[in-house]
Amino acid sequence: MNATASHQPLTRSVEDYLKAIYRLSPEGRPAATSDIARLLDLSAPSVSGMVKRLSELGFLEHIPYKGVQLTDAGRRAALRMVRRHRLLEAYLVQFLAYGWDTVHVEAERLEHAVSDTLVERMAAALGHPVVDPHGDPIPGPDGSIHEPASTPLAGVEIGETVEIRRVDESEPERLRYLALLGLVPGVVLTVLDRQPFGGPVTVESAGERHSIGAELAQVVLVAAGDER
Repeated sequence: MNATASHQPLTRSVEDYLKAIYRLSPEGRPAATSDIARLLDLSAPSVSGMVKRLSELGFLEHIPYKGVQLTDAGRRAALRMVRRHRLLEAYLVQFLAYGWDTVHVEAERLEHAVSDTLVERMAAALGHPVVDPHGDPIPGPDGSIHEPASTPLAGVEIGETVEIRRVDESEPERLRYLALLGLVPGVVLTVLDRQPFGGPVTVESAGERHSIGAELAQVVLVAAGDER
């Protein structure tokens, strides 16, 4: 790894790339450059150039015919940004009355500007939370992260009672709709019915029944049985 680069402050662009690659590589699987381009809304040549640069700096490893993987240094840098982002979301919701549907964009703007000292003071003010408002785990200051077991609501068996653990944060309208139904992380629900061929899932929570479309049921992650 380039020793000089490892001690220099990272640019906003580098931080965005590392965070995006972390998101696209669950369980350490390689991330395709085409997926990185799509997520960051950039051209393929731009992504290829940055991927080469990050590899030279020691943040990425290229896996032939599969994509790129974060090195240990790349993963540490990515998790530092993930921690900043998710703590900002939690702080904005708890102390500044932001909605969970608007906080993601605001945190994207702020995560590059706040200092590590401010981030840790926010963590302390929040009581050192382990998840953000969408249920995503917040990495520790040492770069550790615990990813609780979860499964899409769409795959839960009829009659099973589960707890909502995480909800994808990328679509504000979807978040507003789920909040309107009261289906947010921490809520317990029972699956009453699931229609075949991609049909809706019917759930009951707090005495109310809701019909959840198949697409939405794929991005609502729940904990089942002894995984809760």
